[in-house]
Amino acid sequence: MTNSTVVIGGGPAGMMAAVHSARNGNNVMILEKNSTPGTKLLMTGKGRCNITNAETSTEKFLLQFGKNGKFLINAFHRFGVTETIKFFNQHNLDTKVERGGRIFPTSDNAKDVQNVFFKLIKEKNIELKLNSSVRELIAEDNTIKKIKLNNTIIEPDNVILATGGQSYPKTGSTGDGYKWAERLGHTVIPPAPALSPLIVNENFVKELEGLSLKNVKISVFQNNKKYDERFGEALFTNNGMSGPIILDLSKKTGKLLPKGRVQLFIDFKPALDFEKLDKRLIREFEKHSKKSVKNILPNLLPKSLIPIILSLSEVDPNSKASMTTKSERKKLLKLLKGLPLTVTGLVGFNKSIITSGGVSLKEIDPKTMRSKIINNLSFAGEILDLDGPTGGYNLQVCWTTGYIAGVNANKTQ
Repeated sequence: MTNSTVVIGGGPAGMMAAVHSARNGNNVMILEKNSTPGTKLLMTGKGRCNITNAETSTEKFLLQFGKNGKFLINAFHRFGVTETIKFFNQHNLDTKVERGGRIFPTSDNAKDVQNVFFKLIKEKNIELKLNSSVRELIAEDNTIKKIKLNNTIIEPDNVILATGGQSYPKTGSTGDGYKWAERLGHTVIPPAPALSPLIVNENFVKELEGLSLKNVKISVFQNNKKYDERFGEALFTNNGMSGPIILDLSKKTGKLLPKGRVQLFIDFKPALDFEKLDKRLIREFEKHSKKSVKNILPNLLPKSLIPIILSLSEVDPNSKASMTTKSERKKLLKLLKGLPLTVTGLVGFNKSIITSGGVSLKEIDPKTMRSKIINNLSFAGEILDLDGPTGGYNLQVCWTTGYIAGVNANKTQ
């Protein structure tokens, strides 16, 4: 007897689940509220789609998800990074590894990843119902009996919820899945923006909008205690900062903000300690003693930052290097090793890449992604209480949980 599987949500996790449920012989339907599936997929990796990360050690990979990462151990042993790359390669999508282990399509085009699924959906005769908003899931005896749409009622054998989180709601991720899960008896860990740009108090960032920083270290402090730090790339926005390391710091920052003032400190020269950088400054000032300070600092800083650093250090930009006092040099040194910014908030769900929080993992079987509460319900993707850093980690969770949910959708508990 053929089972019917209804996948709610046509994002990466939903499409992966649908394909593998169909491979198991199920009649599969995808319900997608947008006019096309995989909308958010096209936004990942700045349109290039950071498919996964080359970290093939399951232990190291899952450490990126904190204590919740252990939930994925069994699933990763069955469909991890290696299996994901093999899956895409088998479907004529070549991949490449870039800095930080980030894996992209060789074509640098997220559309090619989306097209892999378009082709498979057609090949597997998966029914794709677009512009289909689910209104209600009706359960009896701990089993979903009906899925209510605007003008239709579907009676499924199995349901896979892959509706995503609440980030970038314009792509359709509006948190609907959380609402349905709660109504069915599941616990939802309160959703919060993750991998979000930060807003800061300092007005001078407006003058730096668009400035990209490379090889810097940024630390998060509260009450003179360092809570986190990252090394890599960052970007100034018109009201704060973004970029890979800022996004990775945003979750911790968001948790600290309700407890009081939070500051970022940007170290522009992390390869040099204070003493070595001071010697470098002395050498520069001695070598170019007749030059003005503002004309020496381009050797150490991006040009747009120089007037701001000089203003904050109260050093006359036109003063000769030979006239710079030790006190002034120390002020410059301090700012080069730790420009302070006061965080006032996260940009929020509208520009957060993913959502932290979600359906409690305690109520889901990690071997099958099936609900422990509703007999014919499974979960996949961002709706789960799992979130990691940038670099392909979060998409890998979609592939893994989608696969596991799909291959187990026609199995009884």
